[in-house]
Amino acid sequence: MKGAFTMQVEYTGRQVTVTRTLRTIAEESLERIAKILGKTTGAHIVLTAEKYRQMAEVTIKTRLHNIVAASESTNMETALRAALDKAETQAIRCKKKLHAKKRQPKEEKLTAEPSLARPKRAATRPAALKENTAQPKAAEKKANGHGRSKQVLPVTVHSFPAKVPIQEPHIVRSADSVALRPMTLEEAVKEAEFRDREVFVFRDHQGNVKVLHRKRDGKMELIEAP
Repeated sequence: MKGAFTMQVEYTGRQVTVTRTLRTIAEESLERIAKILGKTTGAHIVLTAEKYRQMAEVTIKTRLHNIVAASESTNMETALRAALDKAETQAIRCKKKLHAKKRQPKEEKLTAEPSLARPKRAATRPAALKENTAQPKAAEKKANGHGRSKQVLPVTVHSFPAKVPIQEPHIVRSADSVALRPMTLEEAVKEAEFRDREVFVFRDHQGNVKVLHRKRDGKMELIEAP
């Protein structure tokens, strides 16, 4: 490259002839970007033409990162200028971020300095506070064997309801334990055995209600309703 501009620039033309005018536009903008970023390793400019579309892509390489900007227009010079403007805007943002990172350690030192002076204020406590702080230490010495101390055991307190909930009995209605027709005592015993029931309710021919109940010893007990 001629002149004071020293950045290495690579041009690629796809269906486009890279004219001197396009080179001059690129070099002027890249020179400004190089001053913003400081040190750059090079740049690559790709110019592409597809029918009525004129596209320009600019890639600027630095030691930390790369800046990539692209633009499209009906005119190649307009597309190139727009892409270079976008690259310059990105370069300015990158420079601001670097300055912000360099300032962070100084701000941390300034915020840490007031905390260093706090222990000095603690040394100027009243004598009464010192006596209060000395009492727990004396109690600790007694607890360590220099004196008798009661061992404190943890106690767990449970809360119980005022009334114990009563569970409702589970009732199952059974029609097999009741005879639908009147029958004699012998017939009722046979029917209870046939239905395999421990309790059997029936009526005799006079209409009296009677209950057969099988006891634990296996005997049948007759209960007559009054």
